Amino acid sequence: MVDKERIDTASKQNNSVAENEKLKYRRLLLKRSLFIVSCAVLLFAVAGVALALGSASLSFFEAYSAVFAKFFPEWFSVSELADNVVWNLRLPRILLAVLAGSTLAIAGTSTQAILRNPLATPYTLGVSAGASLGASIGIILGRGLTDGPFLIILNAFIFSLIPVIVILLLTKKRGLSPETVILAGIAIMYIFSACTTILQYFAESNAVAATVFWTIGDLSRAAWWQTPYIFVVLILSTTINLRLSWDLNIMKMGDDTAKGLGVEVNRVRKLVFITACLSTATVVSFTGPIGFIGLVSPHICRAIIGGDEKFLIISSSLFGAVLLLFADTLARRVLAPIVLPVGAITAFLGGPLLLYLLIRKKTNY
Repeated sequence: MVDKERIDTASKQNNSVAENEKLKYRRLLLKRSLFIVSCAVLLFAVAGVALALGSASLSFFEAYSAVFAKFFPEWFSVSELADNVVWNLRLPRILLAVLAGSTLAIAGTSTQAILRNPLATPYTLGVSAGASLGASIGIILGRGLTDGPFLIILNAFIFSLIPVIVILLLTKKRGLSPETVILAGIAIMYIFSACTTILQYFAESNAVAATVFWTIGDLSRAAWWQTPYIFVVLILSTTINLRLSWDLNIMKMGDDTAKGLGVEVNRVRKLVFITACLSTATVVSFTGPIGFIGLVSPHICRAIIGGDEKFLIISSSLFGAVLLLFADTLARRVLAPIVLPVGAITAFLGGPLLLYLLIRKKTNY
């Protein structure tokens, strides 16, 4: 009789614990869903403000009316001025900011997961340094595989892929461990930065100014024809990382544990690494190296909703878009009519985060 009572008591306790765990998970799921929805709403609001602000001031309603009037002309009517300002001047820049911010944030999230390093992004692996060298060659020397407006873009894209190729070749001999990838990326970054500095040292002042402005990162060169390239890369990057989100979660526990649970660690790490670097290279070739978006967004989202990659990828993508769009709007308005390079604004956001990481005792990966 006593044994039966003990069994019943233990069973009730186990059921109570299970119910509590289910309740905690439901609350966490609700919190994650609300955060993602909040990021989407915030993106809509910030985009409206960015559309409205400028030398030709529009109201929030006028700005979005100009957008919707293209698709529903019978429901919305706007002035010719508002239509031209929104569609020809502001909307291409806003879309580029949204797509670029999302792409960079996903690349940073996935890179931190596969390398288990809080400071790991494609930028720290040499992608931005390679792009800067390629753009410098195009601006200063006027050399590249093509001429005209694609000279700098194509140079930046090709040179940004060199670190990826070098790292993959090195890891064939030493293995695709996180330490090897990070050290190789840092070494390549220093080499490319030195080459860029030497080019600037012997260049004319105008060419140096143009090179420095490009390497800061800016969205002033935004145009409609650029958005399809980044959109395709964003879709591919999101799809690949979401499909591998479970593997990424397991890999955070260590390579040995992941292999023991059936994860093909080297294949997943290589695929995610190539995807992150290719997507970042595509963005950088159009915008220049806009830093810290891929570093800031994952950390903020991880602090709020935890480290589950399935939710982290989506939330980081939306938050990265909000962050870059907000920074660009601030860059356009803080010293108007002077437009600051957005890379300088994002750097102000990244600096405090690095200090925060230094004093934080524990990081949840």
